[in-house]
Amino acid sequence: MFHYVNDKDYLKRAQSYCSGLLSDLTQELLDKNISSQFFLVGSGARNMVTQNANEPIDFDYNLYIQKCNNINNCQSIKETVRKTFNKILKAYNLYDCDDSKSSLMTKPIYFKDSPKIQFSIDLCIVAKNDKGLWFRLIHEKTGNISNDRYFWNEAPNSKNVKAKADSIKHADAWQLVRDEYLDLKNTYLQNNNYNHPSFICYIESVNNVYNYLRQKHII
Repeated sequence: MFHYVNDKDYLKRAQSYCSGLLSDLTQELLDKNISSQFFLVGSGARNMVTQNANEPIDFDYNLYIQKCNNINNCQSIKETVRKTFNKILKAYNLYDCDDSKSSLMTKPIYFKDSPKIQFSIDLCIVAKNDKGLWFRLIHEKTGNISNDRYFWNEAPNSKNVKAKADSIKHADAWQLVRDEYLDLKNTYLQNNNYNHPSFICYIESVNNVYNYLRQKHII
């Protein structure tokens, strides 16, 4: 079951490491005509990093594609990011990432002075349209590479998520989002539902709490 990670010193150290790695990635992508920005999912809502039992801590990042030659060439974007990510990982003496349906995940990483605690980076490629809706880049595998599909998939109810989150914080009700976020992650885990990464769980949590507070006339 998922629980929140409360070791702030370790989180700070690990996230600093991840930030350095992902900063190198975004810089390298600029040479390939891809302008991007990374951010930790739920970063505006501090202390939302979760861990499943004693498995590696999973740091969920979004790589926001701000500008590229062709935003609709999803296969080119995914492959360019994947190959560039692997180049950066190699420079850090790390293994190549795994390419899943909706993200790129590193193999477990650890510090030499804390080998028993491991973490990984789960990087989801996202974009936003002019209406403020978020989309995830999906790689739908068929078992035959030539038949694989790459496409942008709209994140459900993703409009105005930041504004909703700000309203919840202003109402001093952010703990409700934290509780809902953890409940959703564990519900999907128990149901073996792996189509709801942290990015989607976060959006759902904010929407659920926002709608609840609206019904109660709190916001």
